[in-house]
Formats: sequence, C-alpha cells, structure tokens
Amino acid sequence: MELIRITDAELAYGDDKILDNADLRINKSERVCLVGRNGAGKSSLLKVISGVRQLDDGQLIYSNNIRIAMLEQDPPETCENSVFSYVSEGLKDNAELIQKYHLLVSLVSEDPSEKNLEKLAQIQQQLEQANAWQDEQRIEQVLSTLELDANTTVDQLSGGWLRKLALAKALVTNPDVLLLDEPTNHLDINSVLWLETFLKNYTGTIVFISHDRAFIRKLSTRIVDLDRGTLTSYPGDYDKYIEQKQHDLQVEEQQNALFDKRLAEEETWIRQGIKARRTRNEGRVRALEKLRVERKQRRENKSQGDIQISSGERSGKLVFESQDLSISFDEKHVIKHLNLLVTRGDRLALIGANGTGKSTLIKLLMETLKPTSGKVRVGVNLDIAYFDQHREQLDPNKTVQDTVAEGKQEVTLNGRSRHVLGYLQDFLFSPKRARTPVRALSGGEKNRLLLARLFLRPSNLLILDEPTNDLDIETLELLEEVVANYNGTVVLVSHDRDFVNNCVNSCLYFDGSGHIEQIVGGYDDVDQYLAYKAEQRKRHEPEIKAEPKHDAPTKKVEKAPVKKKLSYKESRELEALPVEIDNLESLIDSLQEQVNQADFFSQDSETTKKILNQLQESESKLEAAYDRWQELDEK
Repeated sequence: MELIRITDAELAYGDDKILDNADLRINKSERVCLVGRNGAGKSSLLKVISGVRQLDDGQLIYSNNIRIAMLEQDPPETCENSVFSYVSEGLKDNAELIQKYHLLVSLVSEDPSEKNLEKLAQIQQQLEQANAWQDEQRIEQVLSTLELDANTTVDQLSGGWLRKLALAKALVTNPDVLLLDEPTNHLDINSVLWLETFLKNYTGTIVFISHDRAFIRKLSTRIVDLDRGTLTSYPGDYDKYIEQKQHDLQVEEQQNALFDKRLAEEETWIRQGIKARRTRNEGRVRALEKLRVERKQRRENKSQGDIQISSGERSGKLVFESQDLSISFDEKHVIKHLNLLVTRGDRLALIGANGTGKSTLIKLLMETLKPTSGKVRVGVNLDIAYFDQHREQLDPNKTVQDTVAEGKQEVTLNGRSRHVLGYLQDFLFSPKRARTPVRALSGGEKNRLLLARLFLRPSNLLILDEPTNDLDIETLELLEEVVANYNGTVVLVSHDRDFVNNCVNSCLYFDGSGHIEQIVGGYDDVDQYLAYKAEQRKRHEPEIKAEPKHDAPTKKVEKAPVKKKLSYKESRELEALPVEIDNLESLIDSLQEQVNQADFFSQDSETTKKILNQLQESESKLEAAYDRWQELDEK
C-alpha cells in the first residue's frame, strides 16, 4: 500500500538543486534508508516529507489520514521539564491538558486534600470530553516501553537516554511513517544496538538517514540514493546497492563519453570551410544546438576524494606502556590497575559505552591528564596526529582555506607542494566552499576539514577520537582506507562497527566499572567475547544460589541405590557419571583460569580460539552428563 508519493519534485537553495525532477514512492511497512553525500539534500528531503519544507515545484501526495513523526536530532539538554511533559508535547492538541492531569495526580498522591481532589475530578472530566484518555495511556505505554522515568527532568538525561526521549516524543503520535535523521550519531554501541532492535520490531514505516553501514545492513529493506538531484531506488540490502550503484556510475560514464564524442564530431563539422557551411543541413545545426544545451545542463558526478596522510619518521619500538594505571573522579573509578603495552605498528580500538573512560585513557597516554596512581611510559620519536571529537582545534571565524593553509596558497604533503584548493578538493571541498567560514559548515564538513588539516602533519602515531561522526559513507570509506594502510601506530575510538573491524587488530573493552579487557581482533571479536561472558554468567548464576553442582550428583548417587528398572548397562553408566562430572568440572576450572588471565586475549587468535572452543565443548559435555544423570536417577 502506497503511503507517500513525490512526483516531478523541484527543490533548490540558490544555485544548488536539491531535487531535480525527482520521484519517490514510500509504501507501508518499509524501512527505507536515504543515502547520499553530505550536502546532497537528504535532510531537506525528510523535511519535505514531514511537511516542514515546501517543494518549489512538483507534487507531494499523502494517503488519507496518514500520521508522520520526525525524530528530533538534538533534544534540549538544558530543558527543566519532566520527561512526561516533554514527551506529551508530541501530541500537540491535548498536550497541555494531559500535562496538568499528570501534575495533579502527583500532587494528590502527596496532598489528597478535598481541593486537590476536586481539581483532579475537573481535569478528568475535561480529558473525557476531549477524548484524551487514549493519548494519556499511549504516553504511559511509550515511556514504559523505552524504560523512561516520567518524573525525571530532561536535563538529568544524557547520550542515549536523550535519543530515547526524542524517540518517545515521536512515537506518542502513533505515526504511520517515522522519519529519522542520523539516529545513531553520537550514540555508544550499546545504545545503537538497542535502537537497532527496537526499530526492527517497529510495525510502522521508517524512512531514515544513516552513514552507519552495519546499522543500514541490519535495518533497511530498500535503499534510496540521492545523487545530483535525482532519487534512485535500489531494492534489497546495502551490499547489493553498493554493487549496483557502482555499475550505474560506470554505465553513466560510458554514456557521457559517447555523448561527448558525438558532440566533438558535430563541433568539428560546424567549423568546416565556407563550402561545407553553404551545404550544411539546418536540421543538423538545430540538433547540435540541442546537444550543446544538454551538455551544459549535465551535472557531473563529483570525483571521489583522494585522501592521503603525511608520513613521519619511524618511531621507537615502544609507543606507550602503562603500569598499574588508575584514575578516579569524585570517588568514581574510571580506570583501575591497567597494565598496557602498545608497540610500533599496533592498531588498537577503544570500545565501550559513553562515559566509561575511553577519551580519559587517551589523555592519560598523551600525558595531558595525571593518573590517580600508577604510571605511563611514553616512547621516543613520536610524531602524534590527534583528532579531537570536540573539534576544539577549529576557529569558527576562519575560512576553510585559511584553516588548512594558514593564509598561504600552498601546502606540503609528503615533501611535495600542492595548491591548497586542489588539496581541499581531495576532501570534497569545492573552491567556492573552501572560501566559506568554518561556522557555516555542517558537522560532516567540519570533520572533513579537521582531517584535511591533521593529515598534513607528518606523523607516526595516529590518535582518532570519534572521527566517523557526521561523515557520509563515501568519505568514511576513504578515511577507512587511509587508516587501514597507515604505516604507523593507530589508536582509535569509534562506535562504527565496520570501521573498527576494517582498521584494527586489537581492542580494549571498557566495561564501565573501571576494568579494561584487551581482546585480539575487531568489534566482532569483542561481541563474541561479550556473548561468551554473558553465557558464562548465566550458567553460573544457579551455582551461586545453590550448592556447587559437583556435590549434588555425588550425594544423590551415594544415597540412592540402583533402581530395579535400570538395565545392567544403565546401572554401570549411572555409577560412572559422578566421576565423569568431577573430571569435566576440573577441566573447566583449569580452562577458565587460563581465560581469566589478564594476558589471555593478547595471544594470537588461533590459540585463544582453540582454548575457548575446548571450554565450550567441555561445558556442553558437562551439561549433557547432568541431563543423563537426572534421566537415569529418576527411572
């Protein structure tokens, strides 16, 4: 069933055409991902769909009684309203009435005076007349689903909770179409995974913008590509879209080459001598004029950037070493007793929820922050290129060009001089955009600018703190290639799962209690490790509450004589099971001690995988032995 139709859409900001005779259909229960370069107009298109922005020309048609809600990008962190009041604003019509009712309910619970009860009765009657009870119940249901406390004030929330709050405000309208603009931006991995699961179970239609490739793969049922004002639909998953998009660009390039060849031939013909002009075909002349107009109107595909990074001298073998490193803030232990060795050529990712100490560890290693206890040893001959997630290195009043070249016309990259405008085009800044003040740039453009400035500096240690936020997929993949091929040492903080998987060989996992675990591999290996640890906790919970498992079957076997219903073979099997269980538990304890060693996951992946597989196999055998013992004992 078609919910929204856009036909022959035109939308422009000045000379920049966002939509150029574009068409789009959105159907019921779809999860459509809108992709395109930064500045292509994706957010503007969402505003058009939501009704906030009007098309310059063309048609936008909604199905009857359709409800559309858009997720706010940045809920106000300083808002002193309660969560309930903020979410109820999404209803618009009955928001004020429902807010008064909620406040009176709280007041009556504290002061059930006759006056307050009378006010509550009046409000209840007004809710009945406005048919607003259903709206109030929907607010309560949404808050319960998202686990939000109705009485908490908005300014007490942070990070993922603010994004949940914005989602709650959008969901209370029970929308048929939910619009999401970069919903995973600045969220930690745990929040991204929660949002991913929630949206997959959402029954309505979703149209979303995202540059998180793993998120797109998990969520989207269709990709819509916005490129040079044209909307192209690609059914299927993200990987198929990438393959088909590349094919389409190659076909376009071939067609343009044939067109240009034909145009060149016609231009040669028209410029022939006097005799040729006297006999020329006027129809052919008109066709040439048409070709010229068509060529002038063609919007060229912007070439991919060619990001490079200046290489510094070779660093010493030791890059960082920490011994018993700890730091606390207001009695909160952020990092506890960390022993870490980073050597030349290591590629290390720091992974964990927001606020668990990732940026703090970077500051400790760079010696811009002093530890509570322990020490850090820094290697020699380090040339550090540091990407700051807060962009404190950018002056908002400078132009893009001056930020990179500091007023000069030339920059030096790996010993070669280049014009600053040519260098900035590698980072997708046109000459016109290069003269723009930094304050006028989008978040993605500021990230690209900071990278352009950073990569001019010769380095042998690259420290990147959330470099992927706001970057479009094309720039993200270019950056990924640069980092993956960097010949120095890399320390990386990122919540982009694909980026981590493709750029590092080791991870530090921050669990939030101050404990940091080093794990060989990328994000997927961390995910596998956490799943294994969760399974371990689940299996051992009953053992903590009851007697140890190895005592239970032994006692029962000794007390319970072999029952008559058992065959001779089953009796012997029952007698042997306690010994088998004891042996398996001893083996599991031994393997578990190895896994719990601090340096276990620093070993090569083949060794750790072999031990983990043996541990998993032994636990399966132990579980099967218990099941068999219970089966025989109950006969």
